[in-house]
Amino acid sequence: MFRRATATTISTLAALALTSCTLATESSDEKAERTGSTSDRVVLVTHESFALPKKLEKQFEQDTGLTLDVRPSGDAGALTNKLVLTQDNPIGDVAFGVDNTFASRALDADVFAKYDARLPAGADAYALDEGSDRLAPVDQASVCVNVDTAWYQEHDQAPPKTLDDLADPAYKDQLVVPGAPTSSPGMAFLLATIAQYGEDGWQDYWSRLMANGAKLTSGWNDAYFVDFTGGAEKGTRPIVVSYDTSPAFTVDKKTGRSTTAALLDTCFRQVEYAGVLENAKNPEGAQKVVDFLLSDEVQAALPDSMYVFPVADGVVLPKDWERFAVTPDQPYAVDPAAIAEHRQDWLTEWTDVTSR
Repeated sequence: MFRRATATTISTLAALALTSCTLATESSDEKAERTGSTSDRVVLVTHESFALPKKLEKQFEQDTGLTLDVRPSGDAGALTNKLVLTQDNPIGDVAFGVDNTFASRALDADVFAKYDARLPAGADAYALDEGSDRLAPVDQASVCVNVDTAWYQEHDQAPPKTLDDLADPAYKDQLVVPGAPTSSPGMAFLLATIAQYGEDGWQDYWSRLMANGAKLTSGWNDAYFVDFTGGAEKGTRPIVVSYDTSPAFTVDKKTGRSTTAALLDTCFRQVEYAGVLENAKNPEGAQKVVDFLLSDEVQAALPDSMYVFPVADGVVLPKDWERFAVTPDQPYAVDPAAIAEHRQDWLTEWTDVTSR
């Protein structure tokens, strides 16, 4: 019995030593995968335009003891598609950037878990009618057609003013638009045209746009910073689908005037949300990220960081915003229920029209 006990003890000690050696050499990610625990790390999946001051991210990590792993996943449309496709095995713990044009798709697919976030004052105005217990509003802005006013002055041409103008031959080959299936600004622009021309008339409008040389890109970044003359030195197109806030970031330091303008008769209100992902490995950490995005510090940082308005009341906006980030009085709107019901049909029709 003594020999067997001794042998068992030696085997046990050897196993423990081997385990200790393994634990000492494996990475934290390997340990998390082996044990199923990721309590020290939280993965935020977001769109490619996500940006916050590093000091705020570090403060979050210090306050919570978590490592914040930010993973951009394309534009908001592409992000939503990925979240739906990976719903059973999510690519993160929390997501930010699904907006009101794509929210119903994510909610219908049960992408988000229930979490009643504590909203700051004023944010209730942007909450979803259905799904407010799963998605919390974080920021808002209006998607509007923007024009490079400096370009038009240099070319002695009057810029367009309305949606109809964009299909005028006078503006041939001047418009660049993010694609509706992959981009939330692109989807918002499609919805603006549906609101203006009706469910039976927007297709003809898009046919005229494409015949007038409109260019499509996969996302806002490419449209604004590659093709738009007001956002990039090598851009060739002076009209772009962007935001009502964009002109506040194109102010000429010498003149104090913005070199671009938003056409306020072309706008569609966009609200971006954050939510805890269903089946997240670290749901508690995910909840802390949602709360972080709604904090006073982050809400105050949103205008300079991501060119959007905070949803919280009382945030002091940057100086240039008072003059150049002008919000539309009556932006276009489409019933969220209609978006949920017809989105896929509209996108199918849009793809057919724009690919002819």
